[in-house]
Amino acid sequence: MAASTCDEIVNLRDFTAEDFGYGLDVAGLDMAALGDALRAVVSEVMLDPARLGAWATEIALADQSIGMGMLKRLALDPSAPVATPHGGDKRFSDPAWSANPFLASMLEAYLVRAEAALKLIDASTLPATTRRKARFALTMLTDALAPSNVPWINPAVIKEAYETGGASLMRGMQTFLADVQTNDGKPRQVDISSFELGRNIAATPGRVVFRNELIELLAYEPQTPQVYARPLLCSPPWINKYYIMDLAPGRSFIEWAVRHGHQTFAISYRNPDATMAGLRIDDYLRLAPLAALDAIERITGAKQTNIAALCLGGTLTTILLAYLAAHGESNRIGCATLTNTMVDFREPGDLGAFTDESTIAKLEGKMHERGFLDSSEMAGTFDWMRANDLIWGYVINNWFMGRQPPAFDILRWNADNTRMPAAMHSQYLRSCYLTNSLVNAGAFSILDTPIGLRAIRTPLYILGAEGDHIAPWRSSYMTVNAVGSADVTYTLTNAGHIAGIVNPPENRKAVHWTKPNTSAAESADQWRASATKHEGSWWQHWAAWMETRAGARVAPFPLPPGERAPGRYVRNETGPPIELRIPSV
Repeated sequence: MAASTCDEIVNLRDFTAEDFGYGLDVAGLDMAALGDALRAVVSEVMLDPARLGAWATEIALADQSIGMGMLKRLALDPSAPVATPHGGDKRFSDPAWSANPFLASMLEAYLVRAEAALKLIDASTLPATTRRKARFALTMLTDALAPSNVPWINPAVIKEAYETGGASLMRGMQTFLADVQTNDGKPRQVDISSFELGRNIAATPGRVVFRNELIELLAYEPQTPQVYARPLLCSPPWINKYYIMDLAPGRSFIEWAVRHGHQTFAISYRNPDATMAGLRIDDYLRLAPLAALDAIERITGAKQTNIAALCLGGTLTTILLAYLAAHGESNRIGCATLTNTMVDFREPGDLGAFTDESTIAKLEGKMHERGFLDSSEMAGTFDWMRANDLIWGYVINNWFMGRQPPAFDILRWNADNTRMPAAMHSQYLRSCYLTNSLVNAGAFSILDTPIGLRAIRTPLYILGAEGDHIAPWRSSYMTVNAVGSADVTYTLTNAGHIAGIVNPPENRKAVHWTKPNTSAAESADQWRASATKHEGSWWQHWAAWMETRAGARVAPFPLPPGERAPGRYVRNETGPPIELRIPSV
């Protein structure tokens, strides 16, 4: 990436906790590259004594002000703090951090040093990618050194121990010992015992009607007297499990679609192992959406299927649309919904820092050893990258204060890691992040077919999320300009990457922006300037858009028999292939 200003340096605290691990799963990460970047910055500073001296002088002057401020507070003459925490920083929310003179001065000294260290990186003349990586690494260190991580200093920990007569410390010690034994010595982030697949998560009633070596096709039981004539296929990402689209009842996009009259199917990907190392995007296209389309057409007899896709599932869906167009089969798809999806990777956002040639090459070497990228192994690295929320917050809550982690459905899903075949993931990173081949006609070939996105004429509903750092909304908007369809509707929601799909109407904080007749001639900012803001979830707007593109109402299609959803692949189990058994009408 060519970014060079300080504002373009990634800010870890902009990520929501659930987005962060997912995002780096998408990109992959070489931890050693962070250390190399940080060492490069330190070396540069050490070779510039004048700059180093000015930096040290700035800290010394700040320390003087902090010392004077502490003396004034002791004399009951409070003064303005030298530094204050970031607005969303919950570590220092206890009033004692500002009321107690000693704690206040300790906090200010920490904040001054952390900010000064980051300024050294921002002022570096090294390449932007190096500075981004160095900032990630330094943020990890400064998070670890926060005074809130010292239990006998943290006022919230001390208060909890006092109020419980020390019971909180005993509970915390028991939790710590349990985590050492059963969780690789890391604090648990979610109470997974509260969730059971098929009962209160991934629970929309359905059955497995088809299975091959890569996917299970789930068919959901209709819940309305009539359904739309065009069935709906949900195409999820293969990072983590499919049920981010079928989360808890009342928060499930699939449940919403079923209850609004769509005869709905979903792809559930197998968790790859070493035997699948050679699978490429070509195989994912052939064995996933193409195989699912064939099955749906045989089950329903429908000549057109609609698709709703998320993230990488949306990128693969776009490839599918271009592939079908190249073969004169565009009419197999009625319309497509692409949520939080990038197909033009010119501005890939913060993850661009981890998708340069050297990082991808190192990641390929690591994947080659096993045949896959093991995201469960990488998860520990990701947690340290977002240590404020994903490590230290739980250390304080679980171990120091003896409390239990929350039972949160999105975090339960986020912890359900999957692997990725080495060949496929390398091809994805190189074709998309490194060379941006999809938007260059003929530069990307799939199943021996050169494709071009301009050939896509399918009606599209494209969703971006204002707080998305994995598929930045302006990058998702670029799809409007990349395809050849004249029927494109772009919608923007106020959520992040994950919450963008988990956005039920009951969410009182939800808002979205729409504009009729999205034009390819407009830039993202021009679209935003003239879009209309609406209170509520985009789900309702999508349902109205789909109503005119889903066909007439008909009797529900009879479904073949099959194992109960959510199936075996979501449980990391395998099973024999399931051929379609078309029911007699």
